[in-house]
Amino acid sequence: MNYKTSSLRELMQRESIDAIIFPTSDPHNSEYTASHWQSRKYVTGFTGSAGTAVVTLHDAALWTDSRYFLQAAEQLKDGPFQLMKEGVEGTPDIVSWIKRRMSVEGGRCVAVDGMVMPYADVVALQKDMQRIGVTIRTNYDAMQMLWTNRPVKPSGEIYAIDNDMIGETVTEKLQRIRHAMHEERCEGHVLTDLMSIAWTLNLRGSDVPMTPVFIAFMYVATDSATLFCNGPLTAEAQRRMSEAGVTVKHYDDFASFLKTQKDKRIMCDGKTTCYTLYNIIKEWVVDMPSPVMSMKAVKNAKEIEGFRRCMLRDGVAMVRFLRWLKPAVEAGGQTEISVSDKLESLRREAKEYKDLSFSTISGYQEHGAIVHYTATKDSDKALKAEGLLLVDSGAQYTDGTTDITRTIALGPVSDEMRRAYTLVLKANIALATVRFPEGTNGTQLDAIARSVLWSGGLNYLHGTGHGVGWCLSVHEGPHAIRMDWRPEPLKVGMTVTDEPGVYLAGRFGIRTENMMLVTKVQETEFGVFCQLQPLTLCPIDTTPILWDMMTEEEITWLNDYHKTVREALLPLLTDEDDKQWLIEVTN
Repeated sequence: MNYKTSSLRELMQRESIDAIIFPTSDPHNSEYTASHWQSRKYVTGFTGSAGTAVVTLHDAALWTDSRYFLQAAEQLKDGPFQLMKEGVEGTPDIVSWIKRRMSVEGGRCVAVDGMVMPYADVVALQKDMQRIGVTIRTNYDAMQMLWTNRPVKPSGEIYAIDNDMIGETVTEKLQRIRHAMHEERCEGHVLTDLMSIAWTLNLRGSDVPMTPVFIAFMYVATDSATLFCNGPLTAEAQRRMSEAGVTVKHYDDFASFLKTQKDKRIMCDGKTTCYTLYNIIKEWVVDMPSPVMSMKAVKNAKEIEGFRRCMLRDGVAMVRFLRWLKPAVEAGGQTEISVSDKLESLRREAKEYKDLSFSTISGYQEHGAIVHYTATKDSDKALKAEGLLLVDSGAQYTDGTTDITRTIALGPVSDEMRRAYTLVLKANIALATVRFPEGTNGTQLDAIARSVLWSGGLNYLHGTGHGVGWCLSVHEGPHAIRMDWRPEPLKVGMTVTDEPGVYLAGRFGIRTENMMLVTKVQETEFGVFCQLQPLTLCPIDTTPILWDMMTEEEITWLNDYHKTVREALLPLLTDEDDKQWLIEVTN
């Protein structure tokens, strides 16, 4: 038996707890969490960024989505956790599974740390469990006892963004937030999302891996604002906060502060705010999404300028990498990890480079079929001058965030690979060329890309596109291009990825991804019409394409895109071999 689950069950028996739920979250409902809150990873050994674990006195299971099925199966094998594949027919949901376990094991108490699960999720769980006489305990963090060397809460330095890159002051942003509060007759607004706080205050930090944010809470009142943070502010950041009328207090004081805000109408989102904090003010809450989410999704002119600058820089690194790749593989000695390290080293040469924006996915052949694969020392596959290598990567720069995927033929590829590669490219182009009325949502667009693959009997289970933050998270909502319903409309100035794919388990994976900007292309009596304009500047490998499958319009789009890439990057390349290579692959 896994010693962690064994020790956990001893604690559970002592506390009269029959099951514990470990979500992948923190008090801010973050996608990527600081190590202090990575309890699910600690208990299960599963390192994916999405999943929920449940441990009872006699059983244990982990739920995750299709991106991680193969990875989770590998990391959970020979352990106590059963893999539950979300979205697969026959897989019980978490509540049904717990009910069944409680019925079999006679349990009466399920625990979850109320600081790391949203209020709405806990309430839904409580209603379900009450029907079978099971209570929910929300004030128990088992990790305080079990995790003996638990990392402390991060407290990195908090710094201000350069004024010439902002485009909107803190005072102006607070005015917009207060206007939204006024529309809802609210006197206060609780912000717990780290990206929203960083965006509002034009501050950044380093508390979360690969995301330049700092752990904090924020409260905006009609005539004041208070930041509750754990790390020190630089002198410039302090000056900016003082100038905007923002008071700074300690992170751990937030719950006590909320208790003083009685009899006020407070805007707060129960779907994202943790149970413990929301529960303090629930009698006065106007439960709705924060207006900041939609505000920061629409990029201003300065932010768009920053994106375009960092795309040039990132494009140069990608060209140098791709030109180096095939000869290096032919020479021998390259692996998934070594080429990933090479790409990172090229990006690091830019003085504006801060960090990766996520862990690079470098998947060769069958590893490319693992959607969020991360090579390890044990899995690191040697590359050969044949087959496909999928590289999904990105970086955080001082002026923007990037996310790009290219699938590269390292040598001869099969007809099956060529067909799938061409269909993925056609799907990417279909989304890049469609015109749509402003206000169309991502779900309405999803089928435009996906139907190309459907026509070939193929599909993929992840989303087609996600928003990208400006010097923030590489995954940003509230908009997305997905099969499941996402009502947030696409607006001019939003960034979104275009990344259809195909994944054949045990064989290969293919994805082609560009970051895109929603742009206005036409206005008629029927309103504003938009199109997705590529921000990413990098050649797409043409060697695996089956040209007979491509239409004239698709070939024209590809040629035009390559011309744009060539004209933008050629003046920035200093090596003649790099220049010649770029000319050859884009003509």
